[in-house]
Amino acid sequence: MKYMLIMRANDEAYARFADVDFNEMLETMGRFNEELINAGVLVAAEGLDDAEQGVVVDYSSQPPVVTDGPYGETKELFGGYYILDVASKEEAVEWAKRMPMTGPGIKTEIRRVPSIDEFPQDSKWIMKERAWRESTGQL
Repeated sequence: MKYMLIMRANDEAYARFADVDFNEMLETMGRFNEELINAGVLVAAEGLDDAEQGVVVDYSSQPPVVTDGPYGETKELFGGYYILDVASKEEAVEWAKRMPMTGPGIKTEIRRVPSIDEFPQDSKWIMKERAWRESTGQL
């Protein structure tokens, strides 16, 4: 089963890590990533650019309104993610507990990623997606 580990942090946590040497951060996260790779559970992992570089598309009106980041009322920002292929939610939790570069103001949300096999296989859209995945080597 695949699980997404969504890394979130508040402003105070981001400020605390602002002075961390980039090479030190790469070394620390690289060692954790290597553990995931060696365990055979890592599917994907990415960090995100600063929220101030992003935009928000708000669908509350027509046409949708696009505003520059950071996000308005959000108290925690999504900073990156891992997708792990593990046997259970409990195993995903155990990996999350080992994540480096954490502390007060940092949380990891864990959500299962449903497989395409869990959707109605007679749906034309699922068939099209399955064909696309096969053509791109993702299935």
